[in-house]
Amino acid sequence: MKAQTAVVIGATGLIGGFVAEQLLQDSHFSIVRLLVRKPISLQHPKLQVCITDFNNLADFATQMGKGDTIFCCVGTTQQKVKGDSAAYRKVDVDIPLNAASIGVAAGFTKFMLVSSVGASTGSGNFYLQLKGEVEEKLQAFAFSVIGIFQPSMLLGPRKESRKGEAIGKLLAKVISPLLLGSLGKYKPIEAKQVAKAMVHAAVTAAPGLRFYQYPDLIKV
Repeated sequence: MKAQTAVVIGATGLIGGFVAEQLLQDSHFSIVRLLVRKPISLQHPKLQVCITDFNNLADFATQMGKGDTIFCCVGTTQQKVKGDSAAYRKVDVDIPLNAASIGVAAGFTKFMLVSSVGASTGSGNFYLQLKGEVEEKLQAFAFSVIGIFQPSMLLGPRKESRKGEAIGKLLAKVISPLLLGSLGKYKPIEAKQVAKAMVHAAVTAAPGLRFYQYPDLIKV
């Protein structure tokens, strides 16, 4: 199999950081290109770090370059955008869909998206509405492989603290054994495991659209 070029958007986040780490260790990928807003200290012979203005589509396209697979792990929080819904959309909707548009034009064939369990345009939750919108619109792009990953609560070391998250994680671990059958998709999962599943899917997935939830993610 020809060595591939991967682009990671959101590499400074929890899942994105693990995706970058996995890609650098994977022999299927010869170039790992990280699109970031600010310089990062990570170094590796396969690594390309591209400072990107995601609001400037020309710069976005230039930094994207050519390649095979896009890993879109970008996301924000109400706290970061200070409750600004428009700013939230720019990150959680505009960046993924612009990446898809640019990627198709540049010849990328695979798109791996971090979404969320419960994502739906009909949800009463603003965050899940946005995720659902991206999932629906992404399917219109002509990638040969689209993987949509829908984890529940993520476990792992975040760089920033999130209000109430520590308590939520503790409670989630307690109730996790009780989430059986159709409720299994709501079990908390290590972010590193999601990253492993994304990279594995990029290498092995058959053409088409596939959704990945907890039972699928832990098989890798």
